[in-house]
Amino acid sequence: MRRPKGIKTKKSVSKRFKVTATGKVLRSRAGRRHLCQTKRPKRRRALRGSALVHETDAYRIKQNLPFTH
Repeated sequence: MRRPKGIKTKKSVSKRFKVTATGKVLRSRAGRRHLCQTKRPKRRRALRGSALVHETDAYRIKQNLPFTH
C-alpha cells in the first residue's frame, strides 16, 4: 500500500508503545516511576515487563504509528 506524502509518525506515541511482529501493541505498566519504596516487592515485581493494550485502544495507537503495521 502506498503511503500519503508527508505522513509522519507521532513521536510521543512511538516512545510509549511498541508494535510486535504479529501486530499486537505493548505498553509499560503504570506505577513504576516514583514512590517505589512504599510499594511492596511483590507489587513492584508485578509491575515489571510489558502489558498488552486492549484492542479498542490499539487501533487508535496504530493510526499514529503508520510505519509499523
